[in-house]
Amino acid sequence: MRVSTSASFLQATQDIQSSLSKIANLQDQVGSGKKLARPSDNPIDFARSIDLNQAIGQLEQYERNRGVAGQQLGLIDASLSSVNNVLQRVRELTIQANNTIQTDETRSIIRGEVEQRLNELLGYANTLNGNGEYLFAGGKGKTQPFTLSASGTVYHGDQTALSIQISTNRTLDISASGYEVFQQIRNGNGTFVVDSDAANTGSGLISPGSVTDGTVYVPHDFSIVFTSPTTYDVVNNTTATTILTAQTYDDGEPINFNGVEVKISGDVATGDEFTVNASRNQDVFQTLNDLIDTLSITPSDEAMEAQQIQGYQRALGDLDLAIGNILDVRTSVGTRQNALEAAGDEASSAKLGLQQTLSDIEDVDLAEAISRLSFETTTLEAVQATFASIQRLSLFNFLR
Repeated sequence: MRVSTSASFLQATQDIQSSLSKIANLQDQVGSGKKLARPSDNPIDFARSIDLNQAIGQLEQYERNRGVAGQQLGLIDASLSSVNNVLQRVRELTIQANNTIQTDETRSIIRGEVEQRLNELLGYANTLNGNGEYLFAGGKGKTQPFTLSASGTVYHGDQTALSIQISTNRTLDISASGYEVFQQIRNGNGTFVVDSDAANTGSGLISPGSVTDGTVYVPHDFSIVFTSPTTYDVVNNTTATTILTAQTYDDGEPINFNGVEVKISGDVATGDEFTVNASRNQDVFQTLNDLIDTLSITPSDEAMEAQQIQGYQRALGDLDLAIGNILDVRTSVGTRQNALEAAGDEASSAKLGLQQTLSDIEDVDLAEAISRLSFETTTLEAVQATFASIQRLSLFNFLR
């Protein structure tokens, strides 16, 4: 078969262009380290790489979310730790005050520190995060959650739980509302709260008490009313009925009713009254304010001394429950921090797997690419040399 000169030129040109194209592609791969620069390189792998990059991008967004969540929960825990320190100090001051050696002057000093601690506590309750939002305001981040008023401390936030997505199928609560931390605290012993009437003229004190039979306990309010220094009635104030009458009073002996047990000790007078009411929520600021009021008492007789001691005992019970509530919230925050860490470990493993798969698809084997580049360069040189030789073939070269 005859091969025309034009056909030879065309074939040689195509071979050169093919080699140049392969060399350019290999040079790009060696320079970028990637073997997929355009869809035409490998349409199926290119589509897979897009999906893998999107999946990795999503994981990286969750990683950023976990960073935000970690900062928020860390700040909450640090603030709660400070709150706990304040309450522990106030508890120490209460125990210190509940001592007969205290004078009006020393009680005034203690009261001054409790007042400072109250202001400190209010400051922690109004903590701001890095975005200028209040930490304990719930969903009202731009609203200062706690302010002082004539009637006490007012909460302006809400109980909205703020959550953020930390993985493909999980969101995490990164909030702790002021209501949960500072207000949702039962007073007394958590089930009921005891107190003595301010008008009592005797020196009797009532113990915090405990529930002895939960099957019969009902959360009603009761009064123990002394009809004489040696007898008392028990009145259910919720139902306005007297449930026990003319009971004999023995100093320090248990008094049982409604599945609870309390003890009254000391000298009582006719008309003295003690209450055993169902526990209610009491914010921690009120607990400190009540303690300040107790510290402000200047006892002039045994009855006032008893009122002050009763106030200290109640403050200790309320503080213990407030401290316990802070511990519960911190435990919840710690559990969420652990979940955050676990989600991070899981996501890191998933991201590593995706990146490895993507690398297998996209990344070029440099040794192989360089070897192929060398081969294609040699091939091009051979094609060019052959083409040059063909160009010199002509009958005129043999004519003399």
